[in-house]
Amino acid sequence: MTFYPNERIGLFIDGANLFSTSKSLDFDIDYRKLLEEFRKRGRLVRANYYTALLENEDFTPLKPLVDWLDYNGFNVVTKPAKEFTDENGRRRIKGDMDVELAVDIISASKYLDHILLFTGDGDFRYAVAACQQLGARVTVVSSLKAQPPMISDDLRRQADGFIDLADLKSLIGRNGGRANRDDE
Repeated sequence: MTFYPNERIGLFIDGANLFSTSKSLDFDIDYRKLLEEFRKRGRLVRANYYTALLENEDFTPLKPLVDWLDYNGFNVVTKPAKEFTDENGRRRIKGDMDVELAVDIISASKYLDHILLFTGDGDFRYAVAACQQLGARVTVVSSLKAQPPMISDDLRRQADGFIDLADLKSLIGRNGGRANRDDE
């Protein structure tokens, strides 16, 4: 995918989807390296991370990551997750951020030249088309190399470009440790 030095770029990360994709590729994302990598590729204007959080929990493993992201260059967009019991009596959590992310990328198309959408969810196909109609290029970051592939074929075809997350592993992968940050 081609990047231009003066283009205004934005990262829009579907947190749950990126987590699942990186786990299927057997690596953890170093979010500091992720920002550094895309700052090299253009003028990084926006970096949004979307996730739902359980508010009733005293501790959730996601909270330290969300706090770190919030203090280190990311705009973190959250909403309360809904907890329910399925028909088999298992505890389930639902926290879909698709609408928030779709509205934000369409709005950002007015001031960004290039949107990098970190998801493989085919539900974003029409939002990507709307961004393109407004003049923004859209690159999707997900994986065909994961087993099973984590990218919707419809989304990949709609996007202007595709970056396989596996190809970024050496650039944005974490080098061990227990947290997704290197400030400890």
